[in-house]
Amino acid sequence: KLLGISKRGNGYLRRMLIHGARAALPSLAKGRTLLGEWLRGLLARTHINTAVVALAAKMARIIWAVLRSGRPFQVEAMPSAG
Repeated sequence: KLLGISKRGNGYLRRMLIHGARAALPSLAKGRTLLGEWLRGLLARTHINTAVVALAAKMARIIWAVLRSGRPFQVEAMPSAG
């Protein structure tokens, strides 16, 4: 079950994550990455606003992991089927 972004914490940061997810969703959903595949499946099952909040929550987890590890984020391409 998709939960959402918690109401705790910094409201400004939460708002910026939602706006960033809304802006990035169209281009990310077209990409041939694991994230793009996940987004296309999510958009097929849910309303676009639910997908935006889910993407914002995923972005928050990615940001936290990158800050915690100190390594750069790398998008993995989908393996080719041929």
